[in-house]
Amino acid sequence: MRKKIPSSSALQAFEAAARHGSFARAADELSLTEGAISRQIARLESFLDVALFERIGNRVRLLPNGERYASQVRQMLEQLDRESQYLMGQPEGGASLDIAVLPTFATHWLIPRLAGFQRRHPHITVHLSERMEPFVLAGSGFDACIHFEHPAWSGAHTCPLLQETLVPVCHPRMLDGQGPAPSLDRLPRLHRRQNPEAWQRYAQDTGTAIARPATGARYDLHAMLIEAALAGLGVALVPRLYVEAELTQGRLVAPWPEGRTVSKTFCLVLPGPVTLCAEPVQAFARWLLEEAAPAACCPTPAPQSRAPASARGA
Repeated sequence: MRKKIPSSSALQAFEAAARHGSFARAADELSLTEGAISRQIARLESFLDVALFERIGNRVRLLPNGERYASQVRQMLEQLDRESQYLMGQPEGGASLDIAVLPTFATHWLIPRLAGFQRRHPHITVHLSERMEPFVLAGSGFDACIHFEHPAWSGAHTCPLLQETLVPVCHPRMLDGQGPAPSLDRLPRLHRRQNPEAWQRYAQDTGTAIARPATGARYDLHAMLIEAALAGLGVALVPRLYVEAELTQGRLVAPWPEGRTVSKTFCLVLPGPVTLCAEPVQAFARWLLEEAAPAACCPTPAPQSRAPASARGA
C-alpha cells in the first residue's frame, strides 16, 4: 500500500513558514519566491485535505491543526537532517553507533576509555547523546543506552556494568588544620539536586554523625559536584568511579568511609540479547563489558588518607 507522504519540498516550505509566521520570511530562508511558498503550502493542504494556515489579507496565522503538524514535521525534518549528515560523514565500509548515556558517566568514565575501542574497531564511529531519564529504546533512534537499572527497561535486554558507590570527597586544602578525617559537620557539604536525601542515607549507612544533613549548596549533575569539590567549595558525595583519577593524583581526597548501600547499578541497555544485535553493537557491548569487568571484580580500595603537603597544594 502506498504511504501518504507529502513531498519534502512542501514540508520544508510549511515548516519554515510556520516557524517564521510569514510566507515572505520562509521564501527568503529557502531562496524561493513568496508565491512558490504559497503554492507549496496550498498543495500540502490539498494533499492533507486540512487547512493549516488562516489567510487574513496579506497575513497568515497557523491554525491549531497547523501548530500540531508543524511541531511533528520539524522533529522529523531535524532527524532526517541528522541521519543524512551521519551518512554523508560515514567512511566507506564504516559503521556508526548512536549511544544514549548519562552525562557524567560519559565525561568521567566512558569518554576517557573510548580511544581503546577506536583502536580495536577503527571502522566504527560512536556518537554519544545525553539522556538523564529512562526512555523506550525501541524506535528511539539509539542502538544502545548506558543508564541505571530501572523498571522502564523491562522490554529491553540489560547487562550490569558497574556499581555506583558514593564517597565523600573534597579538595586537600579543606583538611588543613582539621585532622586526618574531620567531622563532616565542620565542613560545607554539597548536594545533588535529584538525590536530596543522599547525605542523610550516607549518615545512617556509615554511622556518621551529621547534625543537619540537608544543608549546603545543590547542583544538578555529579559533574558539577566534582568541579565544586575541586574548587574547594565543600565536600561532595559522588560515585567513586567518577573520581578515581582525581583521588590517585591527589587533587581530591576521601578520608571518610564509603556509603556501601547508597548505590545504584549502571547497566548497558540493548534492544535484545548481545548475540542477536548487529555486529557493531556486539563489538561495543563486548568491549564495554571488558572495560567494566576489572572495576566490578576488584575490591573497593580503602579510604584514602590525607594527601601529602605537595599534593594538597595542587
